[in-house]
Amino acid sequence: MSLRSGSRQLSFDLLANDYSGDDADDLSPRSLPETNSDGQRRHRKRRSKRKRGLRSASIEEEEPPRRDVRDSAAARFSVTDLMSVVETVCESSDAERSAASCVSYVGVELRQRSVSGGGRLLAPEDATSSCGSSARESAAAAAAVPVRQPESNGGVKKLEKEDSLDWERFMKENSNMIGEVEGLDNSPFRYFLGELYGGNSLRSTISVGNDKKRQRVYNTMFHVPWRCERLIVAGFFVCLDSFLSLLTIMPARIAITVWRVLKTRRFLWPSAADLSDYGCFVVLALGVASLQLIDISLIYHVIRGQGTIKLYVVYNVLEIFDKLCQSFGEDVLQVLFNSAEGLSTCSSDNATFELLRFILDEAIAVVAFVVHSFVLLAQAITLSTCIIAHNNALLALLVSNNFAEIKSNVFKRVSKENLHNLVYYDIIERFHITAFLLFVLAQNILEAEGPWFHSFLINALLVFMCEVLIDAIKHSFLAKFNEIKPIAYSEFLEDLCKQILNDKPDDRQKDLTFIPIAPACVVSSQVPY
Repeated sequence: MSLRSGSRQLSFDLLANDYSGDDADDLSPRSLPETNSDGQRRHRKRRSKRKRGLRSASIEEEEPPRRDVRDSAAARFSVTDLMSVVETVCESSDAERSAASCVSYVGVELRQRSVSGGGRLLAPEDATSSCGSSARESAAAAAAVPVRQPESNGGVKKLEKEDSLDWERFMKENSNMIGEVEGLDNSPFRYFLGELYGGNSLRSTISVGNDKKRQRVYNTMFHVPWRCERLIVAGFFVCLDSFLSLLTIMPARIAITVWRVLKTRRFLWPSAADLSDYGCFVVLALGVASLQLIDISLIYHVIRGQGTIKLYVVYNVLEIFDKLCQSFGEDVLQVLFNSAEGLSTCSSDNATFELLRFILDEAIAVVAFVVHSFVLLAQAITLSTCIIAHNNALLALLVSNNFAEIKSNVFKRVSKENLHNLVYYDIIERFHITAFLLFVLAQNILEAEGPWFHSFLINALLVFMCEVLIDAIKHSFLAKFNEIKPIAYSEFLEDLCKQILNDKPDDRQKDLTFIPIAPACVVSSQVPY
């Protein structure tokens, strides 16, 4: 054990003496040992001479074993490998030559410290890692500072640009995105063609429709006008049936009842239906008699001669009063029929009260329908004045009246029930216009001279066709704005058919309520007696 420790101490002394004195200068950072073969031979010769001197001086000591020689050789090889590793790392990059002297100096100091006094030999990997870290730090510092490297021709070479800052390369790669400016013809004609084919179009501002939109267009143009007109025509014939029944069937029933009383000479208490017929006949007779007392020529000249109010304004005012009287007349007739039912079923004690109430309701009905008849008569005279006039008064009347009707109905929120009532109002209005045309025809037959039928026929067709067109437009856009399907008009027609057949006696709110007493008074007043 002492022999091994002595040989190890001898090896460290040998290394200390070997790298002391003159050789310390050789290990300076400026004079690193060369790696060529001549330098290695000279270095080995100097070491062999010194080794022979040391062996001759230490005669008393025992010859060291081969293991110590191997240890010293391993130490020399370790130092040599350390130096070669440092040189290899330092020569690895041309950009790191400025830091190579520092790295070599660090390596020599590590070697001296490990040989002389540390007692531990630094491994080559540690030196390599330290040298590599120092080299990386120096390389990073050098890369942070822009350095101009001299070229072979004496000029200065600039650093390469980043890809994101290379504008010429970006223009070449993205020429399609910004347009091929060099290849375009910048003439005004080329600019005009570009604006003509590349400008804004109507398709870019309006979204593309679908089948639902197409069906909506077809409903507005075809389905709703067709079904609405079919319903109005059916309702017109229902009103005509009621009108003719008032003038024919009701007087026939009354005549049969009176004939039965006269034949049997026995008075029977009348039923509610008979009292209702009597009441309506009295209202009709008094209305016709009242209109017979009115001078129609005087009303005609008053309406035509006044210049304060235009004819179409007068017609629109009378139309408003017509709707008011129609609504009020419906309530009056309901009250009259109620009184007739109460009188027919009352006892002998309440007969006087029921009879007086019936007479009162009959008087109210007479006044209401005489006023309504007078309003319709004035409206018919106004229309006749517009037809006979030669200053386009009829056209102004039709335009103002019909478009005012569109404005007052189309741009409002309408439910399905309200639309049902609106269709019935249009049916009644259609029938009133027909009654007015019949009134004008009767006036022309009685008083006109010369060829008048041709002009009357043209004007009558114009009035009637304008009314049909306005009704179609109004209901088409009402259904469009309120999202009502065309099938709704078929449902209205079905309800009207059930009303005619008396198929729904309990639900009478959706019935077509038409009171033909006032139009019958107007038409009957022109019949010569």
